[in-house]
Amino acid sequence: MAAAEIALAHDYATQRGGAERVALMLADAFPGAPMYTTLHHPAGTFPEFSDLDLHTSPLDRIGVLRRSHRWALPLLPGAVDRTPIDADLVLASSTGWAHGFPVTGRKVVYCHAPARWLYQAERYLGRDGGLGRWAMGRALGALAPRLRAWDQRAARSADRYLANSTVTARAVRAVYGIEAEVLPPPPAMLPDGPESPMAAVEPGFLLCVARLLPYKNVDVVIEAVRRIPGARLVVVGDGPERSALSARAAGLPGVVLAGRVDDARLRWLYRHCAALVAASYEDYGLSPLEAAAFGRPSVVLHDGGYLDTVRGGETGEFFATPTPEDMAASIDTALTRSWDADLLRTHAESFGLPRFVARLRAVADAELGRLAAPVPTQETR
Repeated sequence: MAAAEIALAHDYATQRGGAERVALMLADAFPGAPMYTTLHHPAGTFPEFSDLDLHTSPLDRIGVLRRSHRWALPLLPGAVDRTPIDADLVLASSTGWAHGFPVTGRKVVYCHAPARWLYQAERYLGRDGGLGRWAMGRALGALAPRLRAWDQRAARSADRYLANSTVTARAVRAVYGIEAEVLPPPPAMLPDGPESPMAAVEPGFLLCVARLLPYKNVDVVIEAVRRIPGARLVVVGDGPERSALSARAAGLPGVVLAGRVDDARLRWLYRHCAALVAASYEDYGLSPLEAAAFGRPSVVLHDGGYLDTVRGGETGEFFATPTPEDMAASIDTALTRSWDADLLRTHAESFGLPRFVARLRAVADAELGRLAAPVPTQETR
């Protein structure tokens, strides 16, 4: 299988999240394959994207859209439609856009989630009010019929769907009527690599790794920690909720909003935390696997993708509802019991990269084989 036969696609390379890490894993699985995307903001995403043969849409010329891709939302369907990919096979890493790139060959979609702004708008926008969120809600409401029609056409253009979790596979079935194979991605942040301590942070803190978006429920995490005497929290991530969360954390000296950190510092944080904590609605629970790779347990919402990646009582503790009270009780339980670090690491290894890459390559070979198969003639039918 020649790498030139295959091209990759990703929504936008503008942030540092689990979907971006998986897109880079696809690039490692198919070295030399070009990657197509709508926008690239080097300062906002992982530096490895700059090392790829990266092709961007014309929207990438507009700096404000690179820095804040949400403003590009009404323009993205047109930008994707006008970026055809000439390859025998395109493997598209998608949360709502890359599945729509026009292709000349076969298309396999690796779906992290059907577009949240279309199918989970209330969770995407959050629970609280505010002028900015109201305006975004109004805009999404006006655009939704056109975007939904485009999204449905984009999904039907795929030859095969893969999903990152059972939750996502169910959503793909419900939204598109497509059966998707579940292929969980591996943890990307592993212990092998440099570490850099975070100044003024002592080991034993709780760690939350999340983009600061409403549905991540980082406000719930902060309020839960407020209820636990002596508990400390480091939040890694950035996003539009940062100012509101900073105001909420004011007066809590044990809460540190670290913003974006490099991989060396994140490794140190994983290694020296007492537990990872998360109250978000996730389609795939990637961060608990990363914590487990460092021998650390997780305290997570009993929902969504966490059900695939956390084993209650063995690799972490669940809480039933995203409320400070429920979460604080489960954190207390986690902090007062001992955890088997070897079991945690073995659990993370079971989701390892070799399994993921092998399956991706097998799927690619199968799709290329279908492309090469002779078209049946009248005599062979």
